[in-house]
Amino acid sequence: MAQTIAAVSTAVAPAGVSMIRISGDEALEVASRVFVPAGKKTLFDCKGYEALFGTVQQDGAVIDQAVALVFLAPHSYTGETVVEISCHGGIYVTRAVLRAVLESGARLAQPGEFTKRAFLNGKLSLTQAEAVIDLIEAKTRDASKAATSQLSGVLGKKINSVKDQLLKLAAHLSAWVDYPEDEIPEVDESEIVETAQTCYDEICALLDTYDAGRLIREGIDTVIVGKPNVGKSTLMNTLARYERSIVTDIAGTTRDVVEESVRLGDLLLRLSDTAGIRETDDRVEQIGVSIAKQRLAEASLVLAVFDGSSDWSEEDEELILMTADRPTVAIVNKNDLPSKTNMEKIQQSFDSIVEISAREESAAKSLEEAIRKKLSMEQIDPTAPMLANERQRSCAIAAKESLAGVLAAVRDGMTFDAVTVLVEEAIEAILTLSGERVTEAVVDQVFSNFCVGK
Repeated sequence: MAQTIAAVSTAVAPAGVSMIRISGDEALEVASRVFVPAGKKTLFDCKGYEALFGTVQQDGAVIDQAVALVFLAPHSYTGETVVEISCHGGIYVTRAVLRAVLESGARLAQPGEFTKRAFLNGKLSLTQAEAVIDLIEAKTRDASKAATSQLSGVLGKKINSVKDQLLKLAAHLSAWVDYPEDEIPEVDESEIVETAQTCYDEICALLDTYDAGRLIREGIDTVIVGKPNVGKSTLMNTLARYERSIVTDIAGTTRDVVEESVRLGDLLLRLSDTAGIRETDDRVEQIGVSIAKQRLAEASLVLAVFDGSSDWSEEDEELILMTADRPTVAIVNKNDLPSKTNMEKIQQSFDSIVEISAREESAAKSLEEAIRKKLSMEQIDPTAPMLANERQRSCAIAAKESLAGVLAAVRDGMTFDAVTVLVEEAIEAILTLSGERVTEAVVDQVFSNFCVGK
């Protein structure tokens, strides 16, 4: 018998309503010890998907008015009997109701335990369960769309398509090898190659979605670079919508990296404002410049800022060289002042250029359009099957490598026994990806990332 668990499933903060979720074989018994219906009908009389109004009491004292909603197994989120008690959203009241529930026979749920039980009870696949945390943490419309799509099972359908093709091939191979005396259709090498190549291509297509998916879910790792006093910190503050970076007319004000996640339309930028890149004798500033160059080399997107109102310099030339092989949007700042910079040189060096005044809010809109175009964001379909995390990616890589081995084995004339082993390795990787064959340690790791109450 599974232990009955309980937790607050809404944010523990002042709000209109809080909800305490109870799940397990004794959910009705536990809830009935604290919830007193206003009418004659009890929680045990509910047929499921039914709510009762009443009070939450402990030792005869009323804690709060509440509504109890009953879900009978297996028709619930976890697949177990669930009672959700909704009370007023004060922090004290919420904790008092939870305490009463725990003292009535439930134990506090571990992080992600409700969703873990949904997975273990077959209500969700592992990839769908992982989509739950992505949906909770979504910060943009596209991130929400992607998580909702994965939660609906689009990734699972793609994985199952590959799995079914490989299982059919493996069954044919095994039958042919193990029962040669039976009238089993002979395995044709072309059948193996066609199936393995199709599955290989589908896995490669999934792997190609990983980087796009990271941009949607985690945001774009973006670094602002340029020589001192070109307006990097002003741009950071405009995008962050508050004074995140210190702005002065003294060159070299920014020494360390200033970081902030900012919304730019429906884009999420994980933005880093760096020290101005120049030659300096200041030891501290030298460290800042070195860090700026390192961040530039690692970033998914570079915002290279040039001062449109100042003469062209060696630092500007160096910036062009440093960003030559990086995905870069060139920003010509201070367009509200007379232009002195070498626009011809900038136009020759960059295919994405924005002329703005970093002090103006309109700069954000112009920059958003340029970034979308530079990273081909409009071509990313957030509702398509998409690998969501490193666990899924490593499984897909393992499947890809096994399928490449199948193709090589056939090409090299290896026996069907050897080919079957490689096909089975690919199936194992696919089953691990879907969660159909995964260790308890992996399951625990996946759900440890969840908040308590989900």
